[in-house]
Amino acid sequence: MGVSMSEKLAIHGGTPVRADKIYYGRQCIDEDDISAVGEVLRGPLITCGPDVAAVEKLLAEVTGAKYAVVVANGTAALHCAMLAAGIGEGDEVITTPLTFAASANCAVYVGAKPVFADVDPETYNIDPDSIEAHITDRTRAVVAVDYTGQAVEHDRIRDICDRHGLTYVVDAAHAIGTKYKGRPEGSIGDMTCFSFHPVKTITSGEGGAITTNDPELFRKLRLASQHGIVRDPDEFDEKDPEGIWYYEMQTLGFNYRMTDFQAALLISQLKKLDAFSKRRHEIVARYNEAFADMPEIIVQREIPESDTTRHLYIIQLDLDKLSCTRREFFDAMSAENVQCQVHYVPVYYFPFYKERGYERGLCPHAERIYDRIMSIPLYPMMTDDDVESVITAVRKIVDWYRI
Repeated sequence: MGVSMSEKLAIHGGTPVRADKIYYGRQCIDEDDISAVGEVLRGPLITCGPDVAAVEKLLAEVTGAKYAVVVANGTAALHCAMLAAGIGEGDEVITTPLTFAASANCAVYVGAKPVFADVDPETYNIDPDSIEAHITDRTRAVVAVDYTGQAVEHDRIRDICDRHGLTYVVDAAHAIGTKYKGRPEGSIGDMTCFSFHPVKTITSGEGGAITTNDPELFRKLRLASQHGIVRDPDEFDEKDPEGIWYYEMQTLGFNYRMTDFQAALLISQLKKLDAFSKRRHEIVARYNEAFADMPEIIVQREIPESDTTRHLYIIQLDLDKLSCTRREFFDAMSAENVQCQVHYVPVYYFPFYKERGYERGLCPHAERIYDRIMSIPLYPMMTDDDVESVITAVRKIVDWYRI
């Protein structure tokens, strides 16, 4: 326990810093969003209608990409990227273990092998040197994750991919609104995958997208996400179709379509992206200021090239300066009515990967970071009082457990 003057923790019978529970993330839906969805639901087409094309056009404009394909979720986006890149049996795909499982699973879906590169111990993003060290004659692609929303070191990774002839896929599930050297995420990799899950910066309920500047990749992404079917007569192999009802399945694809009412919600949310980004910047700046004088709390370093719209705010505990475990700190935060989360369990820790020969120790930096981190609340609807209550909870627990 810390000094005797420390305020008693709620987990030990003290008074919580908040009366109501606050969570690490949540969607921000207003009446404009509800109206946009309602308008589509009252109309003739709730799927395969005009809103999907409209949101793809808007996404391309927002990300600076030439093409965008919206899909059912971020996992579908990654799967389509693997299919479009021609990844298959015997191939290897390098990614980070400090991510949601889909970043690696997408390689498994197409019969390839995920290879885990370690992360930078300060930025928590995939380390370009580790990427290069893991390249073999079977490596076909890199899936680089913009962890928490911070852009990866695109220039270095792009150079590695170009030199080795690899497809560069950016998993920007966290990073809509982030810019790298002034360029929006979505226009930098060969393909960039987004997620619009409710805890992300903008949402369509579930939903995802892939952006690209390559017309051939765009064609393959469209086929992969829509049953491999084309309906444009100019694209038919059959030059004399029987009638206007004719369509062609040209390859094996999947039903990863987004509905029109989801697209309408996403259009409405995209209009708020700048405001959401601004508020996230404000909250991050306040957290950074508050934790600067707490040596027990380590914050994620941001590279100067990244103008980050932060999806997650991660605190790392310096457990050498605290008399508690990460679990004890996490549970104490919950008792103070500040519900945190941990992002993420290293992917190769899971039974599915252990059964395939992956062992702990592959990525020492990622494993050490995982042991010490948690995500604290960050979303635009947080009031200044909400932010201060989170800071108060962190400070209260640090004071209690300080060595």
